[in-house]
Amino acid sequence: MSQLFYKRFVDETIDSNGMLTDIAFKYADNFNFAYDVVDEIAKKSPDKRAMVWLSKDKEERVFTFGDMKKYSDKAANYFASIGIKKGDSVMLVLKRHFQFWFCMLALEKLGAVAVPATNQLMKKDLVYRFHKAHVKAVVCTTDDYVASEVEKSVADCPELEHIITVNNKLNGWKFFDEGVENASEHFDRVDTHYDEPMLRYFSSGTTGYPKCVQHSHTYAIGHIVTAAWWHMVEDDAIHFTISDTGWGKAVWGKLYGAWLAESVVFTYDFDRFHPDDILPLFAKYYIRTFCAPPTMYRFFIKEDLSKYDLSSLKYCTIAGEALNPEVFKQFYNATGIKLMEGFGQTETTLLIANLLGMDPKPGSMGKPSPQYKVAMLNGEGKICDTGEVGEICIDTKNGTPVGIFQGYFEDQDTTNNVWYDGYYHTGDMAWADEDGYLWYVGRTDDLIKSSGYRIGPFEIESVLMEHPSVLECAITGEPDPIRGQVVKATIVLAKGYTASDELKKEIQTYVKNLTAPYKYPRIVDFVSELPKTISGKIKRIDIRNK
Repeated sequence: MSQLFYKRFVDETIDSNGMLTDIAFKYADNFNFAYDVVDEIAKKSPDKRAMVWLSKDKEERVFTFGDMKKYSDKAANYFASIGIKKGDSVMLVLKRHFQFWFCMLALEKLGAVAVPATNQLMKKDLVYRFHKAHVKAVVCTTDDYVASEVEKSVADCPELEHIITVNNKLNGWKFFDEGVENASEHFDRVDTHYDEPMLRYFSSGTTGYPKCVQHSHTYAIGHIVTAAWWHMVEDDAIHFTISDTGWGKAVWGKLYGAWLAESVVFTYDFDRFHPDDILPLFAKYYIRTFCAPPTMYRFFIKEDLSKYDLSSLKYCTIAGEALNPEVFKQFYNATGIKLMEGFGQTETTLLIANLLGMDPKPGSMGKPSPQYKVAMLNGEGKICDTGEVGEICIDTKNGTPVGIFQGYFEDQDTTNNVWYDGYYHTGDMAWADEDGYLWYVGRTDDLIKSSGYRIGPFEIESVLMEHPSVLECAITGEPDPIRGQVVKATIVLAKGYTASDELKKEIQTYVKNLTAPYKYPRIVDFVSELPKTISGKIKRIDIRNK
């Protein structure tokens, strides 16, 4: 681990077992990740690898920290030349294209605000985001439909002054690659303050419109724990986080924490995820650490993993949704690696995790990060007892911790709905065992109240996932005149299985035998697919509304 940068920004307390117990951040008033981390590494070690990048056709490029400084300076000059200045919002719809990193650093250097977004957005989605975040320019990929959707949006968005492409020219668009190539490599530092806005992400929007989450410049160093104690990256070793740059998880593993630790970011710009396409890359590039959502691990374990050399892997982490114990067990049996689950939100950095030195309990989120004072609050706003289900909250009575968002942009009412009485309320429910490990239950809206029992969907979903017929599932509450609600299972069947009354009864009996009888699904609905957000999260509200 790099002492120059990792230790420069924190004071840590580590116990006799080598586990992190406390962390305090230190930074100058003008802290700026692009200047104070990337440019400083480039000054010290210009030829040190920053990123190994593969195109969708497996074309390989290696970018050094010297490259990142040069191209971010040129990009900053290009943006400035078209009128982008401090405080302006620029949307980046760049999939996993390497220009994303140039843009992110350049906008930070200008004091502008980056608004990363997925390429799956349609006109309605884009218009909403352009208005909500006051987007002045968009830098966009051209290898899918999103550019045409941007063009459809222009007439409805008078604040949008510039539409810019990468990789290919389009009529009526500015061309980023050409503009950067022609720009100067010299860029004078712009004065920024650590508490000024740096980044706006739109939440997944499982209920209602996505919220515009704003982070300041200190958000970047808030990911030290993410990288050093959860991803467990190493100086000059390769880390692979699989996320598209449109999602917050990308900067968790593809930018801030990794480069603070001087590790190498691995990026594969694939169009579609195929496990047999990804798995050979671990050995070829000697990837040491890896992070992906549970869905991708589920695809991995359906492959014959014995055909692939995974010996380079030292640590694997998992986030994005709760981890089913069955996935943990099968991956461990195949590789000997224990998946280290972590939990956070667009509004935060890593909140709860199985950190370095912990022995994970399959299915548990882990323990609260020392970075935050996490409290479990019951419906009366009191601290929960051991085993009592409550809402995961962050205590902010004594100050706002590094890593948490500043609020929802220009939406104080929505901010006040989740941040009050000295706590930020995540909306996620869990319970703590006697060892302090937290176990996920579900969103507050997902809790089922049946015959006086409070039932969380995740425990039942975990049981269902162990049944060989179940590929995917979602548990929701169905209104019932006697019990208030009953448990409903909506199931996508695995290949080779056909929906039938006999299979319903088999699944119901299976759940009864493995968990408390009152939790079994009295209603079972077989479907071809589950409703999901564009980030892949199950929309239980759509199932309930149906």
